Amino acid sequence: RVSKIWGSRERIVVGLTGGPEGRTLIRRAARLAEKGAGGEVLAVYISRTDGLTSASPKELAVQRTLVEDLGGTFHHVVGEDIPAALLDFARGVNATQIVLGSSRRKPWQYIFGPGVGATVARESGPDLDVHIVTHGEVAKGRGLPVARGARLGRSRIVAGWLVGILGPIVLALLLNAVDLGLANDMLLFLALTVAAALLGGLSPALASAAFGSLLLNYYYTPPLHRLTVADPRNIVAIVIFVAVAVSVASVVDLAARRTHQAARLRAESEILSFLAGSVLRGETSVDELLERVRETFGMDAAALLERTSEVDPWTCAGSVGPGAAAERPEDADVEVLIGDHMALALSGRVLPASDRRVLAAFAAQAVVALDRQRLQQEAEQARALAEGNRIRTALLAAVSHDLRTPLAGIKASVTSLRSEDVEWSEEDRAELLASIEEGADRLDHLVGNLLDMSRLQTGTVTPLFRTVDLDEVVPMALGGVPEDSVELDIPETLPMVDVDAGLLERTVANLVENAVKYSPFATPVLVSASAIADRVEVRIVDRGPGVPDDAKERIFEPFQRYGDAPRGAGVGLGLAVARGFAEAMGGTLNAEDTPGGGLTMVLTLRAVEGLHGPVRLAEAERQTT
Repeated sequence: RVSKIWGSRERIVVGLTGGPEGRTLIRRAARLAEKGAGGEVLAVYISRTDGLTSASPKELAVQRTLVEDLGGTFHHVVGEDIPAALLDFARGVNATQIVLGSSRRKPWQYIFGPGVGATVARESGPDLDVHIVTHGEVAKGRGLPVARGARLGRSRIVAGWLVGILGPIVLALLLNAVDLGLANDMLLFLALTVAAALLGGLSPALASAAFGSLLLNYYYTPPLHRLTVADPRNIVAIVIFVAVAVSVASVVDLAARRTHQAARLRAESEILSFLAGSVLRGETSVDELLERVRETFGMDAAALLERTSEVDPWTCAGSVGPGAAAERPEDADVEVLIGDHMALALSGRVLPASDRRVLAAFAAQAVVALDRQRLQQEAEQARALAEGNRIRTALLAAVSHDLRTPLAGIKASVTSLRSEDVEWSEEDRAELLASIEEGADRLDHLVGNLLDMSRLQTGTVTPLFRTVDLDEVVPMALGGVPEDSVELDIPETLPMVDVDAGLLERTVANLVENAVKYSPFATPVLVSASAIADRVEVRIVDRGPGVPDDAKERIFEPFQRYGDAPRGAGVGLGLAVARGFAEAMGGTLNAEDTPGGGLTMVLTLRAVEGLHGPVRLAEAERQTT
């Protein structure tokens, strides 16, 4: 609970009653703010929850306009205890001074207790300065504050009054028929007083005690049927009855108040515990927090507003709830300023001053959540820029080495063929032409992978799905490797798969070329397929050096070549492109260890239910016609 003021610039709270003296108080507070070099004026009007008030709406509108013209803000809060609500508000907004007007009550009215100004000055503590300002309405009279009991609910209060007033009458009628003695009669009336206190609080209990004592005097103490008491012992008994009744009623009422306060403090502690936990976990976003504010305080809408300077317009950083969010804090039903450039605005109803303590904690957390959200966005942008820089660096390295190497070979072969100083034999010419063709194929493969990676990173890969047979696609993907370097094991009874045939061919081709590159000499790569549930798995198995477990995911990143093997002819894009195409088709691609040594690439694809065995070709033909 916030009970002390922490260091800040001067914030002056002006307590308004709705009377004409409010204009004087606002101007005096504005002068104090000017002396404080940048002070802030917050005018607050406190009304009760039942709407009983003598304030003039027209006068309040005038005072609101005045305080806004002087650069301050106007606040409307609800509170049963005016001094406590004013202090709660002042501490909730971190105020340093309070400006109040001298009481308008007449001298005789002070017998009912001290005024608001005296109570606030007594309870303010050392951190709040209280200014009592004289004005022209001093001692001209005003309505007395209406006493407020514990918040028991209307139905309980009505029941308490019925028990307190009607109960003694019914009991008196019953006791007139039965003579139980004065002591027993007093105990029964006392029981009614306790019941009235339990139901309706202090006021019904006091009424029951007073009414019961009169009935006891009239009906059961001699002389009967007269409001006099002949025996002094009966006088003592009645006095004790009244004292006990009042004491019990006071204790019950105090217990009800403490119960209400305990329930409220428990709710506040739960809310603050939730906020603390969300701060530590970093789970709450701005919208989630605003929704929690809206639900906690029963508001229609909540918005977090910000501005870059005091002269710039407010902009909405986040909002929840139906309807448009308030464009300015002062347009909302409840506003909580957070520094000079942030504000939490709520629409729906006016909140009690005591709720602003918790609301201030929500507002502070909303700013933290907004800052964290923006830092996360900046971190994502920084990661994206770092990844882009890494890819650009790797691409430059690829262009400077992997792309220039085949170009150099092609250039050397072409230059040799065009040389007139050397007479080349047919075998030499064929070898040079084969070198040119091999270099061109390597360039085509490298450029193709670069383009494919660019399409994947820009999200422009759009698969054209159709039902195909693996027997049709996989053999076509083996054109770039020697014939005796791959062994196929594709059963004819496999289900057909729903894929993009072109993307599948490129995926298998990259996987096979990578496996052949690292497979030992004269050891063919095995390409097999099998059906598992509603999936078809294609396995590309090599007997090469394999890859450690901690590097199995890293080899699928762009421009990664495990171990940077000297004989590797690519730029490290083959596996990245293969996984990107597999995921674009709704499949997966993972690396596993080959039993006995090596690496196995597992490509998983969606199977077409019901299309397998001898009927596959017929079904496929019907689909294409």
